[in-house]
Amino acid sequence: MANGYFQFKQFTVHQQHCAMKVGTDGTLLGAWALATEGSCRIFDIGTGTGLIALMMAQRYPKAQVTAIDIDDGAVRQAKENVSASPFADRINVMKADVLTFKEEEKYDSIVCNPPFFEDSLICPDPQRTEARHTVSLDYRQLMEATFRLLKDDGRFSLIIPFDCRERLESEAHLRGFFLSRVCSIQTTPLKTPKRYMIEFTKQPVSEVITENGILCISPYERSPWYQQLTNEFYIR
Repeated sequence: MANGYFQFKQFTVHQQHCAMKVGTDGTLLGAWALATEGSCRIFDIGTGTGLIALMMAQRYPKAQVTAIDIDDGAVRQAKENVSASPFADRINVMKADVLTFKEEEKYDSIVCNPPFFEDSLICPDPQRTEARHTVSLDYRQLMEATFRLLKDDGRFSLIIPFDCRERLESEAHLRGFFLSRVCSIQTTPLKTPKRYMIEFTKQPVSEVITENGILCISPYERSPWYQQLTNEFYIR
């Protein structure tokens, strides 16, 4: 996925201007996150290449998607990818900081593949540092912003490293969120989980939906779960 572009079934994602390239995390979240069927408003925080915004627009044909990023290169790249896609009239890409972003109408679904290396060494590349570290956006700030922008019956979905769940959920609960769906991700059946995909709502749920996803059942062979999840997007 480190090439200049990545070809999906219905759109192409170029990535030469972005610090963070197309990766499995973004693809997983774009295929897993839920929105309201029919006309709805979707918000993608830290859009990067625009991958998740494009995936959500494909999955929800009546949705209007707003995608923001604070990096000039990412915004330019996402705009180019969106303009060349079949969903250009339904995705609005803009340079904006979620901490100061204001919108009169709230969103039905918010998605985010956030910066997450809070405790690791800072990369010498400033663009990559901003994309990968919580230098400009930590979990507390993210939860405050999304709670403000999400409708009362909306969903907030994100993907995080496995060892960040306790910290994330603590901040979410302090802001007033409730856990509604959780999916742990293993690369192979014998390895420990590496990621969580998590969904929060503003309303309590009677039962939290949990699942476990395995990416590969053997080297270079995608699992049935992964194939089914990404079937609308991967060419093969």
